[in-house]
Amino acid sequence: MRPIVRRTDPRLQIMTEAIVGLIPGAAPAFVTVEVSERLPGADNVRHLWGGTPAGLAERLFTALYGRPQASEQRSPLARAEDAKRRRDLVGELDALQQGHTDLTSAPWYPARPGDLVHVHFEPVGEMPAFGETYRVTAGAHGFRSMQLLCHTLPDETEFLDGMVGCFAVEDDPDPLSDLWFEAGPHRLTIIRDGRPVHTGGAR
Repeated sequence: MRPIVRRTDPRLQIMTEAIVGLIPGAAPAFVTVEVSERLPGADNVRHLWGGTPAGLAERLFTALYGRPQASEQRSPLARAEDAKRRRDLVGELDALQQGHTDLTSAPWYPARPGDLVHVHFEPVGEMPAFGETYRVTAGAHGFRSMQLLCHTLPDETEFLDGMVGCFAVEDDPDPLSDLWFEAGPHRLTIIRDGRPVHTGGAR
């Protein structure tokens, strides 16, 4: 069994710096990584992965040492805010860029009409844990809408107003973006055609 590794492990930072160091003198905030598959005799790239040095380092790190603890998972926005508090501009930009790359490179992306999106919220203060389920629909002007189907907060709770349904959008080119960045992919479950295509909370 692989040991559980913390995201603050210095080995992860060393790997990130080694990837950035492939381009001597490069500014880390502006370095990206692309891995492509080209078949013999083919003119075009068949498959392409793109991301940041930190994103590639984390994938390699996870393959070698195992995933970080679930309790250490943070949304892209939370990671960016943590970096901002540390006055780490590179870390802030990297968190936002990696969050965007993780979303747009997912095999099920983009959202389709009929998708069900469930988000789980942990308890905060006096507010209990609860969940919301949204349905993706076709928008009126060619984009996508996301409508709240149901939630698990009691109707009499004082937290109902302003909390429930706040991620519903109308005719948005990327209806999952706010949920992905604010709640985090680790809190989302996405169902397509009756099958889960993203299970962020899976252990």
